[in-house]
Amino acid sequence: MLISLDIRDVLIIDHLELAFQPGLNVLTGETGAGKSILLDSLGFVLGWRGRAELVRQGAEQGEVIAEFALSDDHPAHAILAEAGLPASDTLLLRRVNTRDGRKTGWVNDRRVSGEVLRALSDTLVELHGQQDDRGLLNPRVHRDLLDAFGGLDLGPLRAAWSALGRARKAQAEAEAQVQSVQAEEEFLRHAVAELDALAPEQGEEAQLDAQRRLMQQAERVCGDIARAAAALSEEGAERLIGDASRWLEDVADAVEGRLDPALDALSRAMDALGDAQSSVTACMDELEFHPGALEQLEDRLFAIRGLARKHGVLPDDLSSFAGELRARLDRLDNSARDLAALGQAVQDAQAAYDAAATAISDARADAARRLDAEMAGELAPLKMERAQFSTAIARTDPGPDGWDAVTFEVATNPGAPKGALSKIASGGELSRFLLALKVCLTRGQPGMTMIFDEIDRGVGGATADAVGKRLRALATGAQVLVVTHSPQVAALGAHHWRVEKSVTDGQTLSRVVPLSADDRVQEIARMLSGDRVTDAARAAAEDLLSAAPLSK
Repeated sequence: MLISLDIRDVLIIDHLELAFQPGLNVLTGETGAGKSILLDSLGFVLGWRGRAELVRQGAEQGEVIAEFALSDDHPAHAILAEAGLPASDTLLLRRVNTRDGRKTGWVNDRRVSGEVLRALSDTLVELHGQQDDRGLLNPRVHRDLLDAFGGLDLGPLRAAWSALGRARKAQAEAEAQVQSVQAEEEFLRHAVAELDALAPEQGEEAQLDAQRRLMQQAERVCGDIARAAAALSEEGAERLIGDASRWLEDVADAVEGRLDPALDALSRAMDALGDAQSSVTACMDELEFHPGALEQLEDRLFAIRGLARKHGVLPDDLSSFAGELRARLDRLDNSARDLAALGQAVQDAQAAYDAAATAISDARADAARRLDAEMAGELAPLKMERAQFSTAIARTDPGPDGWDAVTFEVATNPGAPKGALSKIASGGELSRFLLALKVCLTRGQPGMTMIFDEIDRGVGGATADAVGKRLRALATGAQVLVVTHSPQVAALGAHHWRVEKSVTDGQTLSRVVPLSADDRVQEIARMLSGDRVTDAARAAAEDLLSAAPLSK
């Protein structure tokens, strides 16, 4: 519920402080007095997009503060929690518009974006007028309105639609992959067979290249290595060192140990000589190969390098490349089975979606019957008992919200063709249709402040009285704000304000005055008779007010 509205330096308002009450609140005043400015100001603090320039001439900035009372279960609490904002039993919105056009908003003294303000406004205020800027005349939102009226949970349906989309995408991607692989099937089979026949291993190319270089050098170096092996053998250095050791050992005792270092050195030399002989022998064994070995090695080395160039990969990557080609070929070979499984998944997802969409369609049909019945009950008190309202549901393309197109249709007289609200109903009839529809669609929305901007335009007399009584009934246990030019509606208000304009020091200013009982008589008499208020007009005003005394 809107508790208060504080406006500073907005258009022709220098400063206004308004305290609103539960029940039916009416605002009256002459045309141009500034009633629309109040709604513009409220829309501004709620983040609605409206006038670009709101700052009063001569002021640096305009400011609007709105305070709302929240129940414990008010849906605004969820918005506050999601935005990380503090919550209490009151909600304070503040927004500033500077002269250069910058707009800044706060919620409970925390700075917020316009998106957060607009999200909160959807839970706080319903604004409605004959222009229906909240969408009642727009068939594109009728389905959403019907779903909200019926309390439909679209979560499972939307989840089923998403699952169907994923299944279709997976199937399409698999089919595209199969088509791509099928186009190169001959190449894949040849390439895999060629690679499998060669079976290259990682690091093999470098190893073969090193062996090739060694084998190419073998013929030139083998003679020198053989001669070195002979020099180190028992017929060469080994024999000489052995002879020297025996000769020195024979005379070692005679020289009393003077030859011991030499004998130790010769012993170490003999060990080193043995190691040299082993290394030379191993090298000779390594260099020994049959005459065709070099040719065979070169054939394999060149085959590996040739395949690497052919496929544009490094020789060491041939093995992994073969694995990739083999996997693509396996997908092709298994494509029939895989596509069958994906096709079954699409069928299952389609069946799940169809079931969810059918359930929602049935629920919408039930909600439509209930809405039509409630509308019939609302139209009768508004002197439109002969009019007919119906919720038409037709099949359309399926989507995340189902396959139903919903349109609100009316017929103003029995037997007359039904059509869209905006095309069939006249101004006064449209006002009453929209009021009845608003009553039905907003029923059960706790804490919502409903604002009707001249909803009674185009009606008068008993019809205006019927509209006022319906607004008063709607305001029972709730809060309704009505901007009206109808004395019958104004007389039924529980709280009454007059918007008036004055010129002070050459400056036009607007103000809002709460009316006492006597003031209300005068204001309603003005609304009945115009500028010249007569005794008859006052008497008529008193008669109107007697049915709905001003709340204290």
